[in-house]
Amino acid sequence: MPGDYRKILAIVREADGPVQVRAVGERLGLDASVRGKLEPLRAKMIKLADRAWLHKRPDGRFTARP
Repeated sequence: MPGDYRKILAIVREADGPVQVRAVGERLGLDASVRGKLEPLRAKMIKLADRAWLHKRPDGRFTARP
């Protein structure tokens, strides 16, 4: 798994609960104030959810799969 995906998984796993894409972006050092900067990250997180590494909740937040 590429390094970016490992970092995303680590951040979500360390969280106390569901996390927003913005929170993950801030931890990665992205400019979270610009929505367009978060879209590639959102795509990666959705890809991880599609592959069952993460769970995407109906409210748009993500959690780690057990």
